[in-house]
Amino acid sequence: MKLEVLYNYIILKEKPIMIAEILSTGDEVRSGALVDSNSAHIAEVLEEAGLEVTRHSTVGDDLTAISSIIKEIGARADVAVVTGGLGPTTDDITAEAAAIAAGVDLYEDDSALLSVEKFFKKRQRLMNPLNKKQAMLPKGSKWLENPVGSAPGFAVKIENCLFFFLPGVPSEMKKMLSEKVIPEIYALCGGIREYSLVRNISTFGLTEAAVNENLLSVINDYPGIKLGLRATFPEIHVKLYARGKDEKKVSELLERATGSVLEKLGIRVLSTKGEPMEVVVGNLLKSRKATLAVAESCTGGLVSNMLTNVSGSSDYFLFSGITYSNDSKINVLGVQRAVIEKYGAVHEETAKEMAACARRITSATYGLSTSGIAGPAGGTEGKPVGTICIGLATPEKVKGFRFNFQFWDRLMNKKVFAVTALDVLRKELK
Repeated sequence: MKLEVLYNYIILKEKPIMIAEILSTGDEVRSGALVDSNSAHIAEVLEEAGLEVTRHSTVGDDLTAISSIIKEIGARADVAVVTGGLGPTTDDITAEAAAIAAGVDLYEDDSALLSVEKFFKKRQRLMNPLNKKQAMLPKGSKWLENPVGSAPGFAVKIENCLFFFLPGVPSEMKKMLSEKVIPEIYALCGGIREYSLVRNISTFGLTEAAVNENLLSVINDYPGIKLGLRATFPEIHVKLYARGKDEKKVSELLERATGSVLEKLGIRVLSTKGEPMEVVVGNLLKSRKATLAVAESCTGGLVSNMLTNVSGSSDYFLFSGITYSNDSKINVLGVQRAVIEKYGAVHEETAKEMAACARRITSATYGLSTSGIAGPAGGTEGKPVGTICIGLATPEKVKGFRFNFQFWDRLMNKKVFAVTALDVLRKELK
């Protein structure tokens, strides 16, 4: 069955913007045991494709509940993306629920079955008979190939909405969304599709409220721009959405609004591509053909972990030393005992020594260090919980910095300490 048959009815609807909804299924997602990252990704992709996502819904592994909400969505939306419940086990009931909502029976789709069989054959694995269940689709649906996993997806019209059912595994979902669903949505929109462009600007150094206050004028200054903020602690991401029928005008509007954001936030802007701190710093080091050595105390290797999570970090990252005790600072790094005895472990002078030693023993271009009080215990009046001292050794000089954050959660402090240290390096490299 050709997919065009399923969405011909929509093309006749002269709607400038198509409404989309997202449904996540599964007890793990409903209960919070599993974080629903799928919905956020799907929403972003659909918005960029020109659709307006109006609702995210979550429902557990309950046949009646799933079929009921599918019917509700079908009466409201033009397009819906549903994830989860396409596996071979007894709690995988999404296809059955879709059939109930559509008022049709399930049938064994030959193409879907063949794709499941090929999945196991390619991996030289014996297919369990239960996996045949994954080829059972609602009558009138069109199977969607899963190039990554065993569970085929499918598209089916229910009520007034075209539904795309995808696996819940993020890697499988993302692949199918980009390769199977989005091309169909572009065809679905036809000549009435509006262009929707999104700019993701990552920032650091201001609270979400402060960023919002700085950008209040953007909405008024640039009609047609929608502003959204998303906190990914401790970074704040600014989302600019521009929509219109003329792609060139939409792009120009987005560029002007982006320029305004950059002017208002200044050095606090990390990237206009939504890149996190560690990627930005890595790119700066790589562009300068510079190298880095890190000596950590309070962050316990978090700075190094962030940096080495970036592919290609071996081009610039030379050394990581977690010198948590004073003895290790002295005996491993070579920090002068007199400095620690005079100033203590948490002090700019000690941090400077740590950074300089890390740079010296590795011949790195830069040395970076952290020493602080992550809490919840250990603070004093002069050095309260949330105090972080950072050292930065450059080819020209050694600098020390002190910051204090008001978080009483140990992990939050460690995260903000690590990102702050990288931010010190970023500003030096700008």
